[in-house]
Amino acid sequence: MNWYLDDVREMHEAAPYTFYIPSEEVLSQLKVGDFVKLIFTNEEASSDGYRGERMWVKITAVHGDQFEGVLDNEPYYLPIEVGTELSFGMEHICQTEYEEPDGDKRDYYTDTFVIISADVLEREEFRFMLRDEPDEEGDPEWSFLSGYEDDEYLSDTENFLIVSIGVVLNMDDSILPILQQPPLCAYERDEEGTFQEIQDYDWDGYLNG
Repeated sequence: MNWYLDDVREMHEAAPYTFYIPSEEVLSQLKVGDFVKLIFTNEEASSDGYRGERMWVKITAVHGDQFEGVLDNEPYYLPIEVGTELSFGMEHICQTEYEEPDGDKRDYYTDTFVIISADVLEREEFRFMLRDEPDEEGDPEWSFLSGYEDDEYLSDTENFLIVSIGVVLNMDDSILPILQQPPLCAYERDEEGTFQEIQDYDWDGYLNG
């Protein structure tokens, strides 16, 4: 066998707001006949660079937190056939057919978009955040900066990306309460690492600059 199953719990711990796994509540409901999705990874990448595939497996036996099942997908890259029997644990399950109790929160983290500078992604940290009124419904309201960008950098739109709020929360989820603050508001991280509201922020200069 030159493939293995990824431990999705480790992936979730590394990116809890963008890589979701089933809750313990849902996992405890799994029974024979249910379908679950696992991540199969090849030990060597394919010719076009792919190593892993998410595929559905039908559960054929349950032994506590361990399962037996058969592959129900036709792989594109991996050397494994439909109907292959395998054993796996809860740590390998990345998706089920059950509705998640915290689905609304997951949707918020995935479907709420923000503006972020490329420098934030490179440094994996941000020191400044502000919430503006959107021009149109659905436009990103929050913007995040590392605090190291100069005026030339800020004037180039190519230096900014639109990402889900989950990407930012993976870096620092202490801002969750702040995200509920209405526009217009701006915050800066202090020397202790805590975000403080900027009371005298120059909104006229920002909005009309």
